[in-house]
Amino acid sequence: MKKILDACCGSRMFWFDRENSDVIFADNRELETTLSDGRALLIKPDIKMDFREMPFPDNTFKIVVFDPPHLKQAGSESWLAKKYGVLPKDWKPYLKAGFNECMRVLEPDGILVFKWNEEQIKLNDVLKEFGRKPLLGDQRGKTRWILFMK
Repeated sequence: MKKILDACCGSRMFWFDRENSDVIFADNRELETTLSDGRALLIKPDIKMDFREMPFPDNTFKIVVFDPPHLKQAGSESWLAKKYGVLPKDWKPYLKAGFNECMRVLEPDGILVFKWNEEQIKLNDVLKEFGRKPLLGDQRGKTRWILFMK
């Protein structure tokens, strides 16, 4: 079994090795398109799944990466929606369920890497839904990286 799960990999844009053999790249969508600026966008997960209901046993991964959609609003055909996805209107229980499922499949003492962009929803509002204090993370900028330990 692989050691790392990227639970919503999108186009794998922050990975240095987008084919890392230690990672299961998962997402709830597949997409191959060209963005308005001419760049190709490929979302092709190893496994298509909903991060709220993962097909893995408890305590499976050493590291789980959780980079869910962060936009409440974006045009359905906009490059933002295509690249990042869009949250449902009832985003709080959606993200909470995803976080809980990520923690479930994380092994004891494992690390959850959470990435969030504060453009439309503040990080503190999301963390309140998780009900768990992060271990550490950056304190500046709109895109935030937060670590949790199980």
